[in-house]
Amino acid sequence: MGISNVNAGALRLRWWYLFFFAAVALVIAAFSFDADVQHWIAAHQNPTAKKFMRGVSHFGDWPEHVVVGILLASVSWACGSKRWARVFLAMIIACAIAGAAARVVKIATGRARPAAQTGAGWNGPRFSTTYNAFPSGHTAASTAFFVTLALASWRVGLATLTIPALVAASRMYVAAHFFSDVLCAALLGIICAWAVWHRMLHAPPGEQAQRAR
Repeated sequence: MGISNVNAGALRLRWWYLFFFAAVALVIAAFSFDADVQHWIAAHQNPTAKKFMRGVSHFGDWPEHVVVGILLASVSWACGSKRWARVFLAMIIACAIAGAAARVVKIATGRARPAAQTGAGWNGPRFSTTYNAFPSGHTAASTAFFVTLALASWRVGLATLTIPALVAASRMYVAAHFFSDVLCAALLGIICAWAVWHRMLHAPPGEQAQRAR
C-alpha cells in the first residue's frame, strides 16, 4: 500500500510538472501572437457575428453563472440529490474565486484593452475598466465554473466546456481582451476549478471504495 501511494504521488507530481511547463509554453506563445490574432479578428468583423458575440459577452459574466448555479443547486437539493447540489455549489465557489483573483490581477497590472485609444501596454495599478484587460474576468469565471463540472462528471461536463471557449472568443471579438488575456484567464480558471474540486468533491481511494459498496 505504501509503495502504491508513493507511485501515485510521483505520477501526480509528474502531471503537475507537465501542466506547469505546458502552461508556461502556452503563455509565452500567446503573448507572441497577440498582435496577429487581434489583426485577424479586426479584418474579419461581421455585423451579425459582432451582435452575437456581444450577447455572449454580456451573458457570459460571473453573475449569470452564479444565478444558474444557484438555480441548479436548489433544484438538485429539492430533488434529494445532495451530491449534485454539492457539485453546483462547488461550481459557484470556483467561479467566485477565479473571478475575484482575476479582478485583483487586472487592477494590479493595468493592461490597456485592445480598444483603448491611449495608454497602450502595461500601466500599473488602475481601477479604470479601460486598463483592466489582463486577465479576462469573464473567461476565468466561466472556465472555473464549467471545468469544475467536468472534473466532477466528464459525461455531463465535457460538452459544456464549449461555453467558456465561446465566452473567451467573444471577449476577443469585441476588442475587450487580447489572446494572452483569455488564455491566462483560462489557466487561472482551471487551477481554481481543480483546487475547489479537490477540496470539496474529490474523495480519497478508500472513501471511493466505501461509496461504491
